[in-house]
Amino acid sequence: MRRGERDVTRWGIDEWYGRSFVLLTREERRELAALQAKPKRDRPVKRCPFRSRPGLDVACSKEGGVCSIRAYRRAGTSEQASVGEGEVGDLCTTCPYRFAEAGEVYRWIGGKLLGDESPIVVSEIGFLEREGGDEPDAEDAVLREDVGRIDSVLARGGGEILSWCALELQAVYFSGTSMSQDFRAIAAYQGDGVPFPAGRRRPDYRSSGPKRLMPQLQIKVPSLRRWGKKMAVLVDKGFFAALGRMDDVRDVSNCDIAWFVVGYDESQGDARLTREFARLTTLERAVEGLTSGRPVSLETFEARILEKLQAAGVTG
Repeated sequence: MRRGERDVTRWGIDEWYGRSFVLLTREERRELAALQAKPKRDRPVKRCPFRSRPGLDVACSKEGGVCSIRAYRRAGTSEQASVGEGEVGDLCTTCPYRFAEAGEVYRWIGGKLLGDESPIVVSEIGFLEREGGDEPDAEDAVLREDVGRIDSVLARGGGEILSWCALELQAVYFSGTSMSQDFRAIAAYQGDGVPFPAGRRRPDYRSSGPKRLMPQLQIKVPSLRRWGKKMAVLVDKGFFAALGRMDDVRDVSNCDIAWFVVGYDESQGDARLTREFARLTTLERAVEGLTSGRPVSLETFEARILEKLQAAGVTG
């Protein structure tokens, strides 16, 4: 660690346009970094390997092409990095389309909730319609645009009765430095190893859970429950581990929400999505899990206030 360097662990790119950052050559990394320096209209279209299938190429829609991030540690005093050890080094999914790999999650969810491991997947089904009256304010309009559709519906094939469930794919946002700083550093990097991330960032589970996912569930699940339909929520291990404790139910018939939690296997090179476990909960227990937290002591909280004041040059 360099003298004066406080954080020896930083979060950086793990998968870039579907490829392992660690396994890319220096030239391949620099080539991808150079793409980001071009105006968006001049960048060549890059294929999303997780949504594409034989006979159909789907373009990557993720700005910067970063599918997942992970924690890296500084290797000695050089600018090289090594993957963080233990769970801290696990992949953290930042693009929801990453979950679409080989259709594995659709088979899993369809089998458990619909009894069909080959469900039909349809997207963006209108869910909310604004009633007559005054025009909505900007905040209300954004909320309705955000939650006004069911992102994905899995339907059981065949049969005269339509059988289906809703699906939310929830990746994690990160807070801190944008990836553009890393792109510039990668383009200039001359070493042979993995470059240590240039920016400071971290997964922001608080924004991704209570601020993003919870409103989706609170608005959609009550209607689904009245209709007798289930909501499947797909997250990775890190996201689920960041949630508070949730009491579960034993049978699908008693749940509102079925959590499907995935991991990644890197033993053969590029990461491969794996099924980890499923949990069945009610909406009320899910909300508790998304919002729970333990308040710090008054002493700790006031110490943090004083630290901020001192950093701002304010003295008592």
